[in-house]
Amino acid sequence: MWRIWAKALGQKDGRDDKEADIIAGIRTLIFICYMVTNVAIIANAVRHWNDVPTERLPQHYQPIKG
Repeated sequence: MWRIWAKALGQKDGRDDKEADIIAGIRTLIFICYMVTNVAIIANAVRHWNDVPTERLPQHYQPIKG
């Protein structure tokens, strides 16, 4: 399974199999970071999909701007 995953990440790089496995591991970490980022962006879009503006608070409850 690892061999297929490593080939799916791109051409085999490195001087030997150990180095190629390390490179494939780094590519896997980068891929996981991309996926986590994309899931966070999509979750944020879904969470705010149908937001309706709420009433503003009275002036004395507004935060102080400094």
